[in-house]
Amino acid sequence: MQSGHWEADDERQPLFHRTHFNFGNNRRLYNNRRGSSERSEYYGPLSPGHAEGIPVEISHGEHTISAKYESQDYDTCENTVFLDEERNKKLFTVRKDNISRWVIMALVDVDKCVKHNCLLIPYLLWLALNAGPVFLAAILACVIEPVAAGSGIPEVKCYLNGVKIPRIVRFRTLLAKTVGVTLSVVGGLAVGKEGPMIHSGAVIAAGISQGRSTSFGKDFKVDKIFTHFRSDREKRDFVSGGAAAGVSAAFGAPVGGVLFSLEEGASFWNQELTWRIFFCSMMSTFTLSIILSAYYGKPAEFNYNGLLNFGKFDEIPYKYWELFIFMFMGAIGGLFGAIFNSVNRRLTIFRIRHVHKKSSKVVEAIIVAVMSATVGFLTIYLLNDCQQIGQDPTLYSTQFYCGDGEYNAVAALWFQTPEATVRSLFHDPARSHRPLSLFIFFVLYFLLSCWTYGLGIPSGLFIPSLLTGAAWGRLVGILLQIVNPALNMPGKYALIGAAAQLGGVVRMTLSLTVIMIEATGNITFGLPLMIALIAAKWVGDYFNEGIYDMHIHLANVPLLAWEPPPLVHKIYASEIMSHPVIAFYGVEKVGHIVAVLQRETHNGFPIVRPAANDSSNGAEGHYRGLILRSQLITLLQARAFIELEDDFIEKPITMDNFRANYPVTPSIEDVIEKLSPGDENYSVDLTPYMNPASYTVLSSASLPRIFRLFRGLGLRHLVVVTEYNEVIGIVTRKDLARYRVNVKGGESTLEELQISFG
Repeated sequence: MQSGHWEADDERQPLFHRTHFNFGNNRRLYNNRRGSSERSEYYGPLSPGHAEGIPVEISHGEHTISAKYESQDYDTCENTVFLDEERNKKLFTVRKDNISRWVIMALVDVDKCVKHNCLLIPYLLWLALNAGPVFLAAILACVIEPVAAGSGIPEVKCYLNGVKIPRIVRFRTLLAKTVGVTLSVVGGLAVGKEGPMIHSGAVIAAGISQGRSTSFGKDFKVDKIFTHFRSDREKRDFVSGGAAAGVSAAFGAPVGGVLFSLEEGASFWNQELTWRIFFCSMMSTFTLSIILSAYYGKPAEFNYNGLLNFGKFDEIPYKYWELFIFMFMGAIGGLFGAIFNSVNRRLTIFRIRHVHKKSSKVVEAIIVAVMSATVGFLTIYLLNDCQQIGQDPTLYSTQFYCGDGEYNAVAALWFQTPEATVRSLFHDPARSHRPLSLFIFFVLYFLLSCWTYGLGIPSGLFIPSLLTGAAWGRLVGILLQIVNPALNMPGKYALIGAAAQLGGVVRMTLSLTVIMIEATGNITFGLPLMIALIAAKWVGDYFNEGIYDMHIHLANVPLLAWEPPPLVHKIYASEIMSHPVIAFYGVEKVGHIVAVLQRETHNGFPIVRPAANDSSNGAEGHYRGLILRSQLITLLQARAFIELEDDFIEKPITMDNFRANYPVTPSIEDVIEKLSPGDENYSVDLTPYMNPASYTVLSSASLPRIFRLFRGLGLRHLVVVTEYNEVIGIVTRKDLARYRVNVKGGESTLEELQISFG
């Protein structure tokens, strides 16, 4: 072996230290150059054309080591700083580090599993991300505030119809609704947030108009400003405006919000209310536009009208003969809507009978969340629908087993928010989706949305129906394009399908047409939308009722329709009234009033004058007026007794006394506790506080006439009298609502329901 020595090569070679090792005919040269070596040089065996000693550059070899790699410092440097840190560590820090190591290992294992086509762990993660938020949403709606479950539109509709739904417009309900629907959407369920927004708007309007929160039992500082609005009539009108504002904020459709409140919500309307509600809707859109513009970094541009953005259709051309296609698609939407309502009705009945416990409702919600993730996962995995990137303007795309430069179109349908998926189906160019993928997605999402609506979670129906309809509508557009290549705008048919599907489920026409026009920014397409929605309503009504009315009837709520039921002209007031009647005279003893209120649950009592002769027809006396239960309790609270006339003059009873208890009137038991001993012997003059001009009908009045009085005037009680003005009965909305017409297969049958007191 030759010792190393310093020598210089020619001008092309740097100065380096050579150490030669001779092994047979091979000689290796190792560079001990100061710093880092840039290359390895090999002096191979002598061969023709190579002079001995001339270095040959090589890029790699099994007998070489690259000097460009450095070693890691695995040995712990136990210096003073390190030891001080170790001595000051807490047990919590040590355990946190150990847990973090396990979490990181799990994530590494997931990545390894995906690379080797193992999808179990990603699937389990998807399940957890779905089930967790849904579990919290179910707790809010099933345990904390049950009235917050569902969309809230049926309950608001009942409230505006004149039915008192407990806790429907409470602040606690608002909190459970808003937080719960957010969790439901995050949980990946087939739900929307538009219905809950309508309910939330109604709650906000009710709370602001009253200047108090009954959930927390306190008044606002501006309480005195709102005292004149503490009545059912005033509160009803404000709730109508709140519902319209919810629609306006959701879709950016102020006119559509007014029409929705008129068509689907409010039961009582007038011209002045129209202007007030329209102003409320405009303010809702304007305020939301300010907030969204600031959120997107453009505070001076009010271009964001609603939370739901369908995207603008600059132009939607159509031929006159396409109107027949739109009408046919409307009929399909009505048929699918009727199927949806029929299946959901049977499912709702099953839930009423078997899934009535709170724990059962929570478990069902988790099961649906798991199934939603499973269906989406399997669909993406089994359908190999790969599209070129750039063909689809969706906001979100994922490769998911597709090649480079491609994305999975089915994954784009499932992984986007439902609103974004609707927008994609509206605006994606032709050939962005395969017909088989759209068909399978439509069937699965239709079933999931039908199963989801009615769960014990806050959820809406608008977006799932629009998405389902957009899927089969775009499928129709693709099939039409195959028949006629000139029809190359499938998004147009997706829009018609979305409107037809939603119209077939909820049976709205006018308001839904305007909402879709305002949300898409194209008024020229209003006629096709209207034709499709009318066809959807006609076909759907042939088979069953709308989804909201169906759920109202299944809940046994005495809702009064717009018109009286047919085939009831031979039914008279004497047949439907409740009797005998509990009545009071003009002056009554406190003890008698208390005893009646303890024994009876009625909310209205006629004031009568004793008849001159004993009546043989069961009459209570000559009618003088009507007094409410809440008024009697207020009089007892204020101790408005005749014998205390001096005190009564010093503290006269005013309307503020009656408004102070609104909307929650104390129970008679609470009033009894505050009465003094001997108060039962005092007397109360009821005549100054009764309604002397309340409505009455003769016993011979027909049911349709009574119905129109109730519906048009918003009555709660209607006293039935004889021709001599003697009280013989009283009619309430329950007496009218028990007559219902069932429509099935185009045939109408009259059904008389039983009144349940459970």
